[in-house]
Amino acid sequence: MKNKNVLKISFIALFAAIICVGCFIRIPLGVIPIVLQNVLCILCGVLLGGLLAGAPTALFLLAGLIGLPVYAGGTSGLAVWMGPTGGFLPGYLLGAIVAGFIAGKPSVEQKKITWKNALRVSLAILAGMVILYIPGVIRFSFWATAAGKVPAEKTAFAYTMAACVIPYIPGDLLKTVVAIPVALKLRPILAQYLYENTDKD
Repeated sequence: MKNKNVLKISFIALFAAIICVGCFIRIPLGVIPIVLQNVLCILCGVLLGGLLAGAPTALFLLAGLIGLPVYAGGTSGLAVWMGPTGGFLPGYLLGAIVAGFIAGKPSVEQKKITWKNALRVSLAILAGMVILYIPGVIRFSFWATAAGKVPAEKTAFAYTMAACVIPYIPGDLLKTVVAIPVALKLRPILAQYLYENTDKD
C-alpha cells in the first residue's frame, strides 16, 4: 500500500506537470485564447478518477498562484484570477472533479472496452468540458458589465456567450473526441499501478 501511495503522488505530480506544459499551446482568439489546458485538466481527472481526480489541477493552479508561469501564455499570479478569464481557472478544477467522479476509479477490468464504459467515460469528459465554462462565463459576464464592454443592443449574457463560448465549441468538441479514446486506453493501465483490487478510495 505504501508503494501505491508513492505512485499516486508521483502520477499526480506528473499530470500536474503535463497540464503546466500545456501553457505553451495557446492560440489567440479575441479576449480568450484557445488553450489545451482545459482538456488536459479534464483528461487527468478522468484518468485518475474518484478522490484523486482534482489533485493534478489543484497542484497546477497552486503553482501558478505562487508565481510559476504555468497559466496560458506563461502567465501567473493573482492578477490572472482577477482578470476577465480568471473564472476559467476554478472552472478547470470543478470540471476535473466532476469528470473524475462520473468516470469513477479506473480498473484493470476496463482493459476490455465495453459500450457502457465508453459511454461513461465519454459523458464524464463531455460533462467536465461543459462545467468548466460555468465559473468562466459568470466571471467574464461580471467583468464585461463592470468594464462597459457590453454593447447596448446585447445583454451581458449574450455578449459573454458570443465572446467566451460559441467560438470555442468546435475546438472543444474536437478535443473531447481525441480525449475519449486516450482515456479509455490509459485508465486500465494506470489502475495496475495506482489501485489495489480492494481499494475503495
